[in-house]
Amino acid sequence: MAPATNLGAATPVPIGPGMTPPGGERQQPAEKDSEKAGEDDEEPVSPQRAMGRKVVNDAVAYIRGLAELRGRNAEWAEKAVRKGASLSAEEALANNVIDAIADDINELLATLDGRKVTIRDAELTLDTDGWTVETVVPDWRSELLAIITNPNVAYILMLLGIYGLFFELYNPGSLVPGIVGAISLVLALYAFHVLPVNYAGAALILIGIALIVTELFLPSFGVIGIGGVVAFIIGSIILMDTDVEGYTVSMTLVITVAVAAAALFSATVLLAVRQRSRPIVSGREEMIGATAQALEAFSQSGQVRAHGEIWSAHAGEAIAEGQKLRIKSIDGLILEVEPIREEQ
Repeated sequence: MAPATNLGAATPVPIGPGMTPPGGERQQPAEKDSEKAGEDDEEPVSPQRAMGRKVVNDAVAYIRGLAELRGRNAEWAEKAVRKGASLSAEEALANNVIDAIADDINELLATLDGRKVTIRDAELTLDTDGWTVETVVPDWRSELLAIITNPNVAYILMLLGIYGLFFELYNPGSLVPGIVGAISLVLALYAFHVLPVNYAGAALILIGIALIVTELFLPSFGVIGIGGVVAFIIGSIILMDTDVEGYTVSMTLVITVAVAAAALFSATVLLAVRQRSRPIVSGREEMIGATAQALEAFSQSGQVRAHGEIWSAHAGEAIAEGQKLRIKSIDGLILEVEPIREEQ
């Protein structure tokens, strides 16, 4: 070991979906010895506790076998699995858990020089004098897979995939969002296959994104969008089903994406509110109150020009040719008009 390091805490901890944690087993009393700690008692054992005991006992047998094979402290090795015990480098050396302490690789090689080791049935003496250290660099494929399976990268790929497919479905033929979205989503699914994903969190993220996109295309003045942001944040927080360092999504990333989504649907709501307060500029409603001009003299029905078009019109009084009229209402394709009175 290197100075100021520690080892131990070897209790099996699940980091994959569907694995049963050893925490389901009942803790053994402290006064029981290690031989009795793994034995079954007369109480009924649930499948979860049985699986937990099976995992722990298997790890105990394995680590005791290794310790006994190398002449190390087997009792402490079992304690590291059952109770999660841990030791510093100096304590590990004092308790016969390790063979040596070294600051770096060169000191390690010097410490190992002349040490006797047993491989199968043969005893060998290590001759490390003059050895050189060769660094093996991962190839491009391993580095690419390491990047993709980073929880933060997988999270971003999932978002790109979902948003890309949504916009492709809304605008068929765009191609770029659909292609990028499909590739990103497949890569995200590959990463989630090897990461401890909580599928309830993934489902909440999908629901949240669907609600946010719905808000963009069907404004509800924030009701749908707020629900989408809440579902998205909760799903992102519980997406990784473990507290193991390196297997969680950065909260900074979650908050950044959530704020961006909230700003997007807030802008949509603001535009929708402004649109409602603007005057109508097209359609039947826009013609109400507009002006028209009589193309002929008529007493009840005749033709008028409005918005550059010729319309059939009905008036409750006599209308002179060229007279300016105001449109009161529209009945089918007939305008109900009245003369515009000149102010005295």
